[in-house]
Amino acid sequence: MEPVRTGTFVAWMKRRQIGLYLAAIVAGGAAGFLAPGSAAALELAINPVLGLLLYATFLGIPFASLGQAVRDLRFMAAVLVLNFAVVPVVVFGLSRFVANDQALLVGMLLVLLTPCVDYVIVFTGLAGGASNRLLAAAPVLMLAQMLLLPVYLLVFVGPGLVSAIDPAPFVQALVGLIVVPLALAALTQWLAGRSLPGREGDLPGVGRAVVGRRVMAVMAALMVPLMMVTLAVVVGSQITGVRSELGSLVAVVPLYAAFLLVMVPLGLLAARAARLDAPATLAVVFSGATRNSLVVLPLALALPEPLALAALVVVTQTLVELVGMVALVRFLPGLVPAGASAR
Repeated sequence: MEPVRTGTFVAWMKRRQIGLYLAAIVAGGAAGFLAPGSAAALELAINPVLGLLLYATFLGIPFASLGQAVRDLRFMAAVLVLNFAVVPVVVFGLSRFVANDQALLVGMLLVLLTPCVDYVIVFTGLAGGASNRLLAAAPVLMLAQMLLLPVYLLVFVGPGLVSAIDPAPFVQALVGLIVVPLALAALTQWLAGRSLPGREGDLPGVGRAVVGRRVMAVMAALMVPLMMVTLAVVVGSQITGVRSELGSLVAVVPLYAAFLLVMVPLGLLAARAARLDAPATLAVVFSGATRNSLVVLPLALALPEPLALAALVVVTQTLVELVGMVALVRFLPGLVPAGASAR
């Protein structure tokens, strides 16, 4: 009966995950307020917890058919053009409102110029979108943003400020949060998919496959708890800073809300231009609207002291975005008729 109970509980968490994520944010905020001395320890936990979350996320990528996913040219083109050609134009326009404050500007650019590769897949699936296609595109999106982010920063804030930013944390984040979890996920899938190499008695081969499948099953069951822990740790580690700098951070809240509102019609237009069906259209819109706040937060935390406020700017975006995602899951499917595809 235990597997049945476990499966039922996992299914319940998946059905209630939006409410659970909001509860995790509240719990993290409460912990940060009640025990402000825990902020340093929680901040140290961000990278390990986020690495586990991304490992669990990457386990869902169909590596065996990744080549076919990349050859999904219309979908990939829509996602890449929207995120790396359209979004920078929108962000440049919005960022002019805080251009006189370098910390606000850098924080806003860091988070809005980087498309999400983790919980966007969850919200896309909840809205009935093609989360599998977005999952397959995640490594491409991650690699592209790591390569293009320095270029965008150079253009938007100038070489003087960019030269003051230490590139080491960016490289460490790329390796520790992307390359290592991605490689481990590919290895786990390979082990889980091993077939017996000709001899029925090859028990070590069977054992490796069993271990690989069990790891995948456990990590799939832990996806919602890992997201909850990540959100709680991020909010708990930064909430006192957000409260103390609330007067400055208020300036970016309407800009983040405006970004969400603008990206919905732009995403619909991009999907229509690519002649995508309804599930793929939803995936494109969510990809354009959802940002990579959890992954870029370690980068913001590593900025020089004069730019320390940038980390709180990133956390503020997370709070605004999660509210927006709840609204998009509820209302966006109504804008994309289920039986329609753009012609």
